[in-house]
Amino acid sequence: QVHLVESGGGLVQAGASLTLSCAGSGRTFSNYAMGWFRQAPGKEREFVASISRSAGSTYYASGMKGRFTISRDNAKSTLYLQINSLMPEDTAVYHCAASETNIPTIVREYFDWGQGTQVTVSS
Repeated sequence: QVHLVESGGGLVQAGASLTLSCAGSGRTFSNYAMGWFRQAPGKEREFVASISRSAGSTYYASGMKGRFTISRDNAKSTLYLQINSLMPEDTAVYHCAASETNIPTIVREYFDWGQGTQVTVSS
């Protein structure tokens, strides 16, 4: 399976921007569609965005399309999530995951997950 490690999270003030990274290893990164999920304490894990193998297609969850941008660099085996105008409601652990589904949007379509990176947004 592909091994995934997220980074780039931290404590930021509302209105700031962050770019999260997800580094893949162990398998051919470009063979898999990729996605980002987030989970706040006491909440269900929710889908954020997904991107196809060659980055030709992207899909965003409703309400997230405006401030979130998913991208990938297959030469570096890295997935990115840019978040602009961060709000306290964005506070969560952000996970990346790999999938063999064309445009995966739900948890069950992913077979491997990173450990997550914490994003905390202060008022």
